Amino acid sequence: MAEMQEIEEVAELAESAEIGDMRSRKELADFGRRWAEAERLGDVSALDRLLTDDFTAVGPRGFVLGKAQWLDRYASGALVHDDFTWTDVTLRQYGRSAVAVGVQGQQSVYDGRDADGRFRITQTIVEVDGRWQLAAVHLSPTGAP
Repeated sequence: MAEMQEIEEVAELAESAEIGDMRSRKELADFGRRWAEAERLGDVSALDRLLTDDFTAVGPRGFVLGKAQWLDRYASGALVHDDFTWTDVTLRQYGRSAVAVGVQGQQSVYDGRDADGRFRITQTIVEVDGRWQLAAVHLSPTGAP
């Protein structure tokens, strides 16, 4: 009898973990959509909430930007997107962190110059105080327009 109860408790724990895992996956997928929309709109306020305080970005030519620099591209009006997409995303979760790899497409202008492109992006996403935030991003050009 005790053995049966133990099996039921293990099954309940496994089901609870699966539900929690599905919830986390949904939250992470939603996070990706909210991030892409904030980038497309240049929404500094939304991005400020979505990025960790120590956020680091490595750009397609190897430059490194901190959070303030990343946000300032939008706040200053230097970067404007006509279109911004986040597609072909694969997501791997490791407890309270995750890695997303996807393709960012953009039709953009930076400092008055064409900044259109497609980039393979790796995102490091972490859970901070119960919400997902982007801790790091690395962009590599795909070579496709």
